[in-house]
Amino acid sequence: MKTIHVNLSADSYNIYIGKDILAKVGEIVAKDKEPCKMLLITDENIEKIYGDVVAESFRQNNFDVKLLSLPPGEEQKNIENALLLYDNCFAHKLDRKSLIVALGGGVVGDLSGFIAATFMRGIPYIQIPTSLLAQVDSSIGGKVAVNHPKGKNMIGCFYQPKAVFIDTNTLSSLPSKEMVAGIAEVIKYGVIRDAELFAFMEKSMDAILQLQDEALLKIIATSCQIKANVVEQDEKEKDLRAILNYGHTIGHAIETVTHYKQYRHGEAVAIGMLYATKIAIELGIADTSVFDRQLSIMKNLGLSIQTGLKSEDIIKALYTDKKTVSGRLRFVLPTKIGEVIISDKVNDEMLYRVLDKPLLAF
Repeated sequence: MKTIHVNLSADSYNIYIGKDILAKVGEIVAKDKEPCKMLLITDENIEKIYGDVVAESFRQNNFDVKLLSLPPGEEQKNIENALLLYDNCFAHKLDRKSLIVALGGGVVGDLSGFIAATFMRGIPYIQIPTSLLAQVDSSIGGKVAVNHPKGKNMIGCFYQPKAVFIDTNTLSSLPSKEMVAGIAEVIKYGVIRDAELFAFMEKSMDAILQLQDEALLKIIATSCQIKANVVEQDEKEKDLRAILNYGHTIGHAIETVTHYKQYRHGEAVAIGMLYATKIAIELGIADTSVFDRQLSIMKNLGLSIQTGLKSEDIIKALYTDKKTVSGRLRFVLPTKIGEVIISDKVNDEMLYRVLDKPLLAF
């Protein structure tokens, strides 16, 4: 089992990565935390596969576990379900020494973290991400939120977990499209920070898709380490951490316009990364190879990279995004594979010019 430490002073925690971790989670947690009441939050699909093994792991270590599962899907990350979870916190008589455990993908993790951050002004929580996207991105760094019809993740806060447990075995039950969507986030890490990781993915995609242990450990551990390093330097996204939003500005707008129903998060981010690269080329800060290499990986993965959406709808949604500052859009733009800048010099005219042209036409 590999351990990555996220150094945030009093809010520091470990990320544990390996195989066959789920049945050991309760034992590991019990070494540092006394048994307490616990709300285990998951979704209906994950509950069927992993709910019992995780719940039993905690019960064997004397935790008082209440398991609650929600329907799957991004549309579940809303205020209504937050209220449902608060009701269950009261019903199970959680207190400030109790524990919330998120077992599932990014939706479960974000929603559970939001509940943990706000119930009684904050109780401890643990992330057990079961999707690749959640393992390499959303479970780490303490961003927790719910969506609003006018914008994704617009209601939330920064609240760090006490630990993250990544069992690579869970990827064997992940639908292929979810796996591919998660790989888009790993591509992001390569573009923003690690040219070697990007080159590894270009050469080793078959091994990754075949869930070979060494390849999975490489991309997951490298991605987690990159995010940990960035979060350690800029926990509250005052500056550097914004580079993690590469592809997310337009990606979130696409999700908002389609009401979170047409694209998986990773699919929308992949489209956003390509458009961000086209903007960088328009500005003269990147050459076409930066676009071509990303496009090649995405096409090989079978990612859908066309939206059919109106440019004006996407641009309108962009201005409701929390990354907009004083009415100016901020984009993370690549200058080469492994390096990005943050720019507020992208105007509407340029956006229309880029968005009006199908990506495959570039």
